[in-house]
Amino acid sequence: MEGISNQLPFFLLLFVVFFLFIILPQQRRAKRERTFQQNLKKGDKVITKSGLHGRLLEVVEKDTTVILETMAGKLKIERSAISTELSTKLNAPAIKR
Repeated sequence: MEGISNQLPFFLLLFVVFFLFIILPQQRRAKRERTFQQNLKKGDKVITKSGLHGRLLEVVEKDTTVILETMAGKLKIERSAISTELSTKLNAPAIKR
């Protein structure tokens, strides 16, 4: 019985570390992704997760899709297919040299 009581602080510490380094960052990333998808608007330049570049022509609220204009034409895709990281890099202000 003494062995279990000696290991309890170790397991608690392990759970806290697991929560801080794995669960919490994933929750923050998911929240940032949801906020990004909700704030999409007509005219935004975006890149999909599959690598397609384009500009949003329309954001359809009722079925969470967007109409994306590419050089090849128009595509209807899910909002979740748009990459947060790549879109922020694409829309970043130019660096003055």
